[in-house]
Parts: sequence; C-alpha cells; structure tokens
Amino acid sequence: MVRKWPYKSFIFTVEGGIATVRLNRPAQLNALTFETYEELGRMAFDLREDDTVKVLVLTGEGRGFCSGGDVHDIMGRLLEADSRALIAFQRMAGRVTKGLLSLRKPTIAAVNGYAAGAGAVIAVACDIRIAAERARFAFLFPRVGLPSSDLGACWLLPRVVGLGKAAELLLTGDTIDAQEAERIGMVNKVVPDKKLEEAAMDLASRLAGYAPLSNAMTKELIYKGLGMDFNSAIDWEGWLMSLAFHTDDGKEGQRAAGEKRPPLYQGK
Repeated sequence: MVRKWPYKSFIFTVEGGIATVRLNRPAQLNALTFETYEELGRMAFDLREDDTVKVLVLTGEGRGFCSGGDVHDIMGRLLEADSRALIAFQRMAGRVTKGLLSLRKPTIAAVNGYAAGAGAVIAVACDIRIAAERARFAFLFPRVGLPSSDLGACWLLPRVVGLGKAAELLLTGDTIDAQEAERIGMVNKVVPDKKLEEAAMDLASRLAGYAPLSNAMTKELIYKGLGMDFNSAIDWEGWLMSLAFHTDDGKEGQRAAGEKRPPLYQGK
C-alpha cells in the first residue's frame, strides 16, 4: 500500500517503510521556493513521530536533483527584505538540514542530476548519497557575491570531504561531476542514470529491514561523536550497546541469528 501526504511542493509517498520525497519542479531543475523550504523542514520533523517510516529517500524529478533557491521566488524577495526577515528565512531554511541530521532514521540522497547551492547542501546532509552518472554538484554562493554559509554548508562539507577540498569547493563555486564527487567522498556510489532509483531503493529496503532502534542509535553515535573526544564516544557507545541488548529487537536479532531465520523487528 502506498500512502501519500498533503505536502504541496513535492511528492511524498511511503511504501514498505520507505518514505520518498520527490522534488517536482522539473522545468526549474527543482529549485526551492519558500513553500518548499518550509515543507521540507516540517516533513523532516514530522517523520520523527512516524514509526511506520524506517528510511527516507530524497530525489528529484527530471534532469535536476535540486538547483538551489529559486531566483524569482526567493532572491528578489530577499534582496528587498530587512535583517529580521532575512534571519527568519535562514532559520526556516536551516530546519531542512537540522531535521535531516537529527532524524533518527537513515536518509539517502538519490542525486539524479544537477545539485547546486542549497540543493548540494541538502544532498550532503543525507547520511548516504548515491549519484547518477549525469549528476553534477556546485556550491554556487561565491558566484553571486555570497558566503557559502547556507543550511550548514561550512559545517557539513569539511566533515564529508575534508577541510582542504571543502575550502576549494566552497570558495570557488566550481562544478564537479559525479565521478569526482565519488573520488573525494562526497557520494558513496555512482550508478548509470537508469539504475539510480533501483540502487537507492535496494539500499533503502536493506536498511528498512534492520532494527529501527539500532539504526537510530548508530546514527546518533555517528553525529554526536563528531563533537566528542574519543574516550567520551567509547563510553557513549557502551551505554547504547548495553541498552540495545535489552530491547525486544536486540533479543529478537540474536534469537533469529541462532535459529538461522530472518528476524522480525518491531521497533521496541
């Protein structure tokens, strides 16, 4: 059964525990409007409370993944806005990446084409990125006289590709292809264009079949660990592992392994 939600600015479906967001402005390479920013942020926080969703996949319709903020819908209005309105917009936009990083479920970006500006940042904010061969990435902010300080780009990218390469991409605004993105670690895997959806859904299905609590704990350890020293991280891992052993799913996983059968996880 496919479930649909009443978001207006993108297509959102859930099937088999996998939620899919499909940005749906192909003529504009899925450029973001004010409404899209607001709904993406709200969606990411809504999913925290939805136990039927195990994994989130983000992709785009047509030739683009997301070309960033819509020049006509956003840029003109922001140029006329006062400081208070600009700060309010940045906070609203930041909820998108905050929501993705804090979501206790795996997230996958299926980058089907051009990912630029905020679109590139949203892709990097996902836990795993699979790119089509035609995908391109660019952090375009310096080309329009702005710092690369949108949606957490300067925090995220160095942690994904390293300080030097991040500085190069964020300062130059250069475009890189999917193969270069894979080489520097920005994407996990590059696949033929026509195989992208299959590859993303295969991975999502695998992750959805794992214990939801263990997925949540692993993701929490990965991201909280970025701000911890090694000894604190080891201690935190120990606490969560001890808790996991005593969950229903932890016991079921060990039972199933001993009985050589697929586990039946309940998220408890």
